Amino acid sequence: MLDLVIRGGIVVDGTGAPGVRADIGVRDGRIVVIGDVTEQAAKTIDADGRVVTPGFIDLHTHYDPQVMWDPAATPSSLHGVTSVFGGNCGFSIAPITPEAADYLIPMLARVEGMPVEALEAGLDLMWDGFGSWLDRLEGNLAVNAGFLVGHSALRRVVMGEAAVGEEATPAQLDAMVALLHESLKAGGLGFSSTGSPSHSDHAGDPVPSRFATAEEFIALARATGEHAGTTLEFIPAASAKFTDTEMNLMADMSAAAKRPLNWNVMVVADGDEARAGREVKLSASDIAAAKGGRVVGLCLPEPMRMRLSFGAGFVLDLIPGFGDVIHLPHAQRRAALADQAIREQLKEAVAPLPEQHSISRFAEFTIADVGSAEFENLVGRKIGSIAQERGQHPLDTLLDIVVADDLATGLEPPTVGTDDASWVERVRLLQEDPRVIAGGSDAGAHLDMMKTFACHTSFFAEAVRNRQLISFERAVQLFTEAPARLYGLKGRGRIAEGCFADLVILDPATVGPGTVTPRSDLPGGGWRLYSEATGIDATIVNGVEIVRDGKVTGDTPGTTLRSGRDTETVTV
Repeated sequence: MLDLVIRGGIVVDGTGAPGVRADIGVRDGRIVVIGDVTEQAAKTIDADGRVVTPGFIDLHTHYDPQVMWDPAATPSSLHGVTSVFGGNCGFSIAPITPEAADYLIPMLARVEGMPVEALEAGLDLMWDGFGSWLDRLEGNLAVNAGFLVGHSALRRVVMGEAAVGEEATPAQLDAMVALLHESLKAGGLGFSSTGSPSHSDHAGDPVPSRFATAEEFIALARATGEHAGTTLEFIPAASAKFTDTEMNLMADMSAAAKRPLNWNVMVVADGDEARAGREVKLSASDIAAAKGGRVVGLCLPEPMRMRLSFGAGFVLDLIPGFGDVIHLPHAQRRAALADQAIREQLKEAVAPLPEQHSISRFAEFTIADVGSAEFENLVGRKIGSIAQERGQHPLDTLLDIVVADDLATGLEPPTVGTDDASWVERVRLLQEDPRVIAGGSDAGAHLDMMKTFACHTSFFAEAVRNRQLISFERAVQLFTEAPARLYGLKGRGRIAEGCFADLVILDPATVGPGTVTPRSDLPGGGWRLYSEATGIDATIVNGVEIVRDGKVTGDTPGTTLRSGRDTETVTV
């Protein structure tokens, strides 16, 4: 007897081939038959009128802490994601020591936009090495989850306080390499790091990896390549273009490891300046190829939709002149933003910025939400309109509201890349350019800011159904077989006999991202942005439904994805 039969659906297998009507039979977590299934099963799902696809694979998340209290990695699993990868940007929560935890937990809270109270309440820190961390998760996951070994964690465990501000000594570098070897042998999927100026810790200092030399980056990459089934991930910059130094570093890391390196993230917008910057970033792949490496960029499959706040400060601290103020403690930050002399300095700093600098176009900011009921009447309004009524400079109006609202105001900056030309270019890159791959959701991070956790269902709704820029089958391939092949996932990313039964049952006519709203469900009473999907009937992991009709079932059939065991080596 089979464990599960899905009957009568249109099977889109992940290869890009046209869908075919077929039943799917599952036993022991794997697909054992596709076609006209006559054998009886313990459970049958009627998929008539629906499409069955492989589960979606998200290469760039920060679910490392959340899966400790939320095995289904919501809301991603509600949107059809069955496998997630964490430990990105150099930020993993293993390996760890009690001393390192005192730094790494608040650092993670700041740099990845997670309430520190939620991390303190949700993490018991009853692990030390990477292996004991994975062992804690095994058997307690609804999704499949794999994790890279983070550079900042390695540095802090080995170097202590010197990790911030100092170069590693030869002995310290040897110790980091040894700890990385240990972590990869235990199942870490690779090595991740960041050199981006957008990544600052809770004290406003650069995160540990930003003090590494090129020799340190390359030594750790080379060590990664000594383990089967590993990969590299890197964040080079937050600017519109990469420098020659950044591109050559990525190329050298990939060549040293003989492994692909992916960088995060390409956000597509139309216009000559955006196009020029994009071409520079894509040329990093060409430089790597010439050196015997392989570099690919994660291309966000939708416009970057954000909610910013002066309470969190992330992204706003990238505006010239704003960083020193944003990194002040809350009370001092509020006082500084109320100071007219400081405001005038901020105005002078942003005055010469080009029109394309969307996060400094304060007049176009929309008030998304407020902390005090006193300002509810402003929700949905643009700052420019309010400023005109008040006879003020837009920045004064914005900061008057933010200061009076105790920095809790949610702000939506202008969203770039929503126009027709941007969508055409986005889809062209994803379909035709081998230097990019779909990804960059950042799900599990920036919980009060990012809405891109729904990027998969958003792409189906907008690029496939509304704009008809890409076939449904090809879109499925972008989210399934393509990322599985980049990371060498064994038996996932396709619907085929012998593959794991990671599946999504959906309605192409209605699949979409749902409405994003705040949800207070984090440990310690914290809140996050959240949405349920439309048009997703079921998300199935290893043959077991983990989401049915928009609700988490509570089953935990997922597994930790470990290098070598669950991945095969992908070389350059």
